[in-house]
Amino acid sequence: MRSLRVPFLLVMVLFAAAPLYGLLKISLSPPGEVMTAHPTLVPHGITWRHWQRVIESGQIGAPLRKSLLVASGTTALALLLAGPAAYSLVQLPLRWRYGVLIGLFLCRMLPEVSVAMPIAVVFLRWGLMDTALGLTLAHLPMALPVAAWVLTTAFGNIPRDVEEAAALDGCNLWRTLAYVIIPLALPGVIVAALLVWLLSWEEFVLATYLTLGDKTMPLQVYYYLYQGNAFVTAVAAVIMTVPVLLLSALLQRFIRETSLAGVVR
Repeated sequence: MRSLRVPFLLVMVLFAAAPLYGLLKISLSPPGEVMTAHPTLVPHGITWRHWQRVIESGQIGAPLRKSLLVASGTTALALLLAGPAAYSLVQLPLRWRYGVLIGLFLCRMLPEVSVAMPIAVVFLRWGLMDTALGLTLAHLPMALPVAAWVLTTAFGNIPRDVEEAAALDGCNLWRTLAYVIIPLALPGVIVAALLVWLLSWEEFVLATYLTLGDKTMPLQVYYYLYQGNAFVTAVAAVIMTVPVLLLSALLQRFIRETSLAGVVR
């Protein structure tokens, strides 16, 4: 089985990278090289005309900033709210703990389109339509179950002996959380943050209902797609993918198995 591991990983990498390569090739190819009956896999000519058109249009900067702001704000609020909740859930018996989590996910299973209109009506009264704050608050119900599930698992993997040892050393609850629990659960916290950020970054339905003029990146990509220009759409899609790749690469070193051996003495 070990002999098949490397070929399997190569196939998975190629499968994951193929869509991004296709978008990048289209964004850098002359129209005649793509709009043909037999397009080539390897580009024979490279042009920056499509990128120049998107950048000079001035229509990509504002959506990019808004999506970054909304995704980062949603992640911060979700961690602040789900962190204490997850730590409290860990103290419950196992069946009660997962009963609450399953209940959260059942609420998450509601179609976004079924709640988007009521949210839009309320936000219109509150003056939150077409604002980053309103979209951030709308993303929270979608993000909290995911953050709570991951953080509950991360906190649940920490032995209770660690907390008891911290209490014997004179640490109160908040010092134990800040200096013991969170550092040990940091990989889980990073995973929760990354998943919530990705959910908010790519969200489309709520952004459609709560946006009047200031688009997010998914809406801007759809706008280009609706125009029927495949090259400009590919450029916008590549730009939307770049922050995901950068964030994943930046946090990769934190996402690893953490050994608790030797922690309990």
